[in-house]
Amino acid sequence: MPRIYLPIVDPKENRISLKGENAHYLTSVLRCREGDDLVVFDGAGNCFMTSLITCDRKEVIAEVMERFSCNIESPLNITLVQGILKGEKMDMIIQKTTELGVREIVPAITGRSQIKETRKIDRWRKIAEEASRQSGRSVVPLLYEPVEFKDVFSIHSSPRGFIFYEEGGRGLSGVFPSLTPRPVSLLTVIGPEGGFTKEEVNLAKEKGLEVASLGRRILRAETAAISAVTLVQFLFGDMG
Repeated sequence: MPRIYLPIVDPKENRISLKGENAHYLTSVLRCREGDDLVVFDGAGNCFMTSLITCDRKEVIAEVMERFSCNIESPLNITLVQGILKGEKMDMIIQKTTELGVREIVPAITGRSQIKETRKIDRWRKIAEEASRQSGRSVVPLLYEPVEFKDVFSIHSSPRGFIFYEEGGRGLSGVFPSLTPRPVSLLTVIGPEGGFTKEEVNLAKEKGLEVASLGRRILRAETAAISAVTLVQFLFGDMG
């Protein structure tokens, strides 16, 4: 059954109007027609079972048949701090880690970042929305504007979690026992193509993060991000 994300839905309304890209997607891509069922989710854990009563490329009107909670989110709130990558690598990370259940994504400008500024934030948010829709999530991750690495710790002032460093650190199985009680929120921090500087790793340690390793092989940054989120979700979230 098709699903569509609409962030502002008045729960008292019996009809929902979908315009612009949503209307185009429903009519031209999904080929929806009058009488078809559609699930609308608002990104805050609420879903609406609807029936389409008019279908036009400019506006689709859906009648609400049922309202229900659709919260299938992980009990672990994962914030991915990702050193900004070149090209489409960042697109892939946002898509795949959204599917894996991250709750927040913070693009970070680090000492070795080759990208120091970007105009892709709206594109990344759209990718996160689409990945949430495709994966059946009820929440769209919060995607921050890019920040300097040191400012990450202003967003999360008392963090628990990991900074993954290719030049050292314990494996997650070694770090796991030290994270008690079981965490509700975790930072997962991944560097750009060139990795982190020692100064950045030391700053993260001072702020309370564990230095962790993903093994002896050198992983591409995009592989590291997807692997790290998967492992953290397995150990502390809902994939185990």
